Amino acid sequence: MDLGVCYYPEHWPETRWAEDAALMRETGLTRVRIGEFAWSRIEPEPGRFDWGLLDRAVEALHEAGLGIIMGTPTATPPKWLVDRMPDMVAIDREGRPRGFGSRRHYCFSHEGYRDEAARITREVATRYGNHPGVVSWQTDNEYGCHDTVQSFSPAALDAFRQWLAARYGNIASLNEAWGNVFWSMEYRSFDEIELPNLTVTEANPAHWLAFRRFSSDQVIAFNRAQVDILRELSPGRDITHNAMGFYTGYDHHDLAADIDVLGWDSYPLGFLEMFRFTEEEKRIYARQGHPDIAAFHHDLYRGCAKGGRWSVLEQQPGPVNWAHYNPAPLPGMVKLWTLEAFAHGAEMVSYFRWRQFPQAQEQMHAGLLRPDGKPAPALGEARECADELGKIASEAGSRKEVALVFSYDSEWITQIQPQGQGRSALWAAFSCYSALRKLGLDVDIVPPTAELDGYALVVIPCLPIVDEALAERLGKFAGQIVIGPRTGSRTRDFALPDNLAPGLLEELVGGKVVLSESLSERMTIEGDGWTGGGWLDRYEGKAEPEFVGRNGEVACWRHGNARLLAVWPEGELLQLAIERASSEAGLDAAPLPEGIRRRTRGNLRFEFDYLNAEVSWQALS
Repeated sequence: MDLGVCYYPEHWPETRWAEDAALMRETGLTRVRIGEFAWSRIEPEPGRFDWGLLDRAVEALHEAGLGIIMGTPTATPPKWLVDRMPDMVAIDREGRPRGFGSRRHYCFSHEGYRDEAARITREVATRYGNHPGVVSWQTDNEYGCHDTVQSFSPAALDAFRQWLAARYGNIASLNEAWGNVFWSMEYRSFDEIELPNLTVTEANPAHWLAFRRFSSDQVIAFNRAQVDILRELSPGRDITHNAMGFYTGYDHHDLAADIDVLGWDSYPLGFLEMFRFTEEEKRIYARQGHPDIAAFHHDLYRGCAKGGRWSVLEQQPGPVNWAHYNPAPLPGMVKLWTLEAFAHGAEMVSYFRWRQFPQAQEQMHAGLLRPDGKPAPALGEARECADELGKIASEAGSRKEVALVFSYDSEWITQIQPQGQGRSALWAAFSCYSALRKLGLDVDIVPPTAELDGYALVVIPCLPIVDEALAERLGKFAGQIVIGPRTGSRTRDFALPDNLAPGLLEELVGGKVVLSESLSERMTIEGDGWTGGGWLDRYEGKAEPEFVGRNGEVACWRHGNARLLAVWPEGELLQLAIERASSEAGLDAAPLPEGIRRRTRGNLRFEFDYLNAEVSWQALS
């Protein structure tokens, strides 16, 4: 695994570049990521290019023996471009323009900006596409960051109408698919359709789902245009992009199909503080991050990536600047995060950033060096990682034990129509993943299209749309299956299936769900050593009750090799159901001590102690 760093030579005196590059190599870094925010220096005036700074930076880094990951600078179009095309900015859900002054100020659907993005990509690729120091490319930066996938602009409206016409063919088909007879919402032509924001009350959920799919497709098309240029002008080099944590604004499976290596940006402390972890978890793991945050995304993006090729393009090395509170990592955590990525199969871990910048929005975001250029604590840990990786002799690959099925439109559906506060498909997946990891199991997070051969256990936390191919594979699957609420509960166009949930899985679970309730925290189901809640499905069929509350409510049903959870997949009930299914699947699963996680890579088993920030590994017999 390569170690790298994100570097911005335009931020520092040129006299410092060679010193920085030499220190990077001395630390054991072999990759350096540059250029993704440099458009204003590359093209300070329309059509006038100044390549001097970037040329010299590329030479300095290359001469030091560093492989360069060159970014296309399209995440930060310069002011002169926005002034020329003021309608290129996105419009938010409330109808307000998202203007210049930070970053990501563009609409994916704006044809003029698409042309400009392709133009600057072609210029950069022509300049550096065959330079021996450029070993790979990164497109743009963090698609969707700051909630920028959805735009409610005139350009998006025009593109959405064209997308709908191509998808449905005629307006009668759309009206039928969306159920527009309800509330007299029928359209006479595609030109009558508006975007789903700014309605009096909620818009048709089928309308929203179509818009979510359209918005995702716009991201993919925008990215593909750059990929095509880079493949033409810089053949033989990998292309990557940096996805984000707990972000589902577009379908990462679709993005990954067009690139070679899917990267993601790992900020475990910021994610712990900003997302839905308990106050107790935030207290215990304030300087480590929850033990499953990084691993969940490693396995999610590995499952999205073409050929399973993935990396960490930004690894947190110290305090960040964007969470509610921004503590420093516990000593040893940067090393633990790095080696954990290796254990999950990463091709590279790149630290963000090389040196803390003393100005602008990220002046409080730590790097491997302090603002004064002196080493920050993480620099030594990066050097330790380079030394350790040089000593580890590991085969590639991991064992097939558990397949956890997740799709992005599942999360879109639960966002559009949650039916209960916080009932999220993404977080159901995270809860199931964490329950499996607490048993020491290796988990592959896979799309609904994945083959299931070789797995002992399949877990489907929340998958509202189940197609015939998946239903057939599950029907033939010989191992154990755990199915969560809402699975099979919707058609492709957001309608209830004629035979009710779980739709095409009715035979697998021996019956159907005839009523669904979402339960508040006040309405828990208590059993022998467990509690459940958040949701309650009323089931009718041949399955046998497995977990029954003291009030007689059934929290989990069992039919053949399938378990159907009637409550939301979280907490003690989920852990018990996962433990039973793992045992019956023949897996070597046992509860691990608090804060301990394991992962197998080839012939090695790694153990990560999150409480004490320690890593160990041993060869498997």
